This record gives sequence, C-alpha cells and structure tokens, in this order.
Amino acid sequence: MAPHHPEDVGMTAAEQPRQGGKGPRRAVAARDRTRQPTEVRRRLIVDAAVPLIAERGYKSVGVRDVAAAAGVSVGTVTYHFDSVQEVLSEAMVLHIEQYYAALSEAAEHATSGAEALRLLVDALFTEDTDRHWRMWFDFWHAGEQSTDETFARGQADRYTAWHRQIRALAERGVADGEFSGDDLDGFTARFAALADGLALQRLRQAPPLTTQQARHHLNRLIERELVPRSPA
Repeated sequence: MAPHHPEDVGMTAAEQPRQGGKGPRRAVAARDRTRQPTEVRRRLIVDAAVPLIAERGYKSVGVRDVAAAAGVSVGTVTYHFDSVQEVLSEAMVLHIEQYYAALSEAAEHATSGAEALRLLVDALFTEDTDRHWRMWFDFWHAGEQSTDETFARGQADRYTAWHRQIRALAERGVADGEFSGDDLDGFTARFAALADGLALQRLRQAPPLTTQQARHHLNRLIERELVPRSPA
C-alpha cells in the first residue's frame, strides 16, 4: 500500500485496524479523507494557532499544540511550515490584519475625521481589546529576539500600516476643516506611542488604568494636537 501523503491527516488509534486486521474500525468522515489544497490547509493551521497565542502566550506554543488544535498531525504542520515560529508569525499577522481591518471599517462609516478618530480611540480600549494588546506585546518581544529578517520586516510593515491609518484619519479631519493641525507626522508618532504605553499600563495595572481613563488620555492628545477650528 502506498504511504500516506504528508498532507493527509493520520488516523487516530481508535480508527486504526487492530493487529491482524481483526475488529471493526470507525469510518473516517469524508472531509477527513479528502486532501485539501495547500492554501486551505495552511490557513486551517494558522487559524488554529491564533487562540493558542492568546491563551498561552507566543513563546509557550509548540508545534504539537498547533497540530492538536488544528486537528492534524505534527507531520502535516511541518510539511506546510518550516518552523513553529513561521506558523505563529503568520497567525499574528492574520490576527493583526483582522483587528485593524475592523478598526478601519468602523472609521470609514464615520461622518467626519473627528468622529473617526473618536471611534478609533473607543475601539482601541475595551475589555475585549486586552487580549489583542497582550498578543501584540508578545509578538513585539519575539521580534526583538528574532534574527529572522523576514520576521522583522513583517513587524515593521505592521507598524507602518498602523501609522498610515492614524495619519489618514487626521488628514481627513484637516481636509474637512475640523482641525488645524500642522504637524501630522508628529501627531501620528505621539498617538501611536501613547496608545502602546497606555495598553502596556492597562495590562500591567501598574498603576491601575481603566479603559475609560485610557480613552480619556488619547482624546486629550487629539484635542491638544489637532486644534479644533472655530466656526467661520
């Protein structure tokens, strides 16, 4: 009999025949017998890794954990990925892109640049976003320790996209005549830095910080840096 393809999911002990071929074995579902396209299998594995990172932390997830969560063999994971770091890196990129895509969508529905910034601040700090910030700091720390240039570039790209998003909202407010900010690059850098710092304080709770307080600090920054224009 030909050996199983590396992409095939191995049978569990309950599904394997007994010695000598005696005894019934449980039927394997059709979806488990069908070989899935590479991109589908990779996405399945990456999707399964996201909650593991959230629950255990980036450095505490191993290849066996990912395989078990995805319902595949360890061999399937190593067939599709060069290392567990590659899996976790793609999982974090997926999580970050989904997170900021949701922020962008909320801002796009705002009627003005000022409202879009307020919505952004509200979305950055909720009880649910603690999970995102914890994952982000784990990812950031892993990047500091990694010697993988591709990994580092990926992190840099995420920061660049985040800064671009903040600046675009500020530009919208200026174009709409709501703000008179004349240093949008500086505002963008300070907004991003303050958001990161508040998120870290929020996670450490040293000193204690509520989501409402975090939002207040960011909104004060907006008010001071992007001076509202007086009605004509």
